[in-house]
Amino acid sequence: MDLDAVRTFVAVVDAGRFQQAADELSISQQAVSKRVAALERDLGVRLFARTPRGARLTVDGQAFLPHARDLLRAEERAVASVRPGSRALRVDVVGRRLAPADLLRDFHRAHPGVELDVVKLPEADAAVTAVRSGAVDASFRFLAPATRLPDGVEATPVLYEPVQLLTGPAHRLAAARAVAPEHLAGHRIWVPGLVAGAEWTAYYAELAAAFGLAIDVVGPHSGTEPLLDVIADDPGLATFVGERTRLVWPADQDLRRVDLRAPTPVYPHWLLWRADNPHPALAALRDHLGSARPGDGTWVPGRG
Repeated sequence: MDLDAVRTFVAVVDAGRFQQAADELSISQQAVSKRVAALERDLGVRLFARTPRGARLTVDGQAFLPHARDLLRAEERAVASVRPGSRALRVDVVGRRLAPADLLRDFHRAHPGVELDVVKLPEADAAVTAVRSGAVDASFRFLAPATRLPDGVEATPVLYEPVQLLTGPAHRLAAARAVAPEHLAGHRIWVPGLVAGAEWTAYYAELAAAFGLAIDVVGPHSGTEPLLDVIADDPGLATFVGERTRLVWPADQDLRRVDLRAPTPVYPHWLLWRADNPHPALAALRDHLGSARPGDGTWVPGRG
């Protein structure tokens, strides 16, 4: 259906006369008549009865009018859904419990009027492709030192998140306030779900190589709760977790977060965006996050 013709029909109804509708639409009266006539042909009914006093709706015109207004409102919603500044800011956060989601919550508290559409893409390559195509406005990802971004896609580190050791109450290191990464050599550290090609797999491979660690990836990754159950009950098993990762466990599990120091391994979270993306909320997000630098006494992949 020709929405210009529908818009013209509604304009004639509201104005009461073809000439007045033409003035409001900035077109000629002849153009108004042609659009209405074309719409009547498409519908197979007469919408107006022409009278000396103007245009009067027929019974069919009265029946069509509420649907015509609905069509125009639907058009407005469709356009707003993709217009920068009107639609929500689409952001990829990797996981809802991880640090990027926490950063977005902080941003939303500071900018409650910004509508967010939070998505979770499977891997860094998919995220870069989505940013480049405009499917998402921004993405939080770990970028390996050798990563080359396509033309037009920019990135900056926004958080260097300390990595912690998570243990059960009976683990040898459970009571420690902090431990050096090199002292984890010989301990069984279980990080299921590290699949080839994943960005976190590359990070942990570098971490293990840097400090002589043996990270066990054997076994299915069935979710956070089963992982915590195993860690809580096995005194010889531990895992890694980000400092800002939101975890909740039953009190009887008594899990422990142990800081890693001298140096502190940090996980770099980068924000990716397309340079020519005009969404005003994207600029607000970038300003809010700023650009982070790793602190003294930290270990970053590729830097040491």
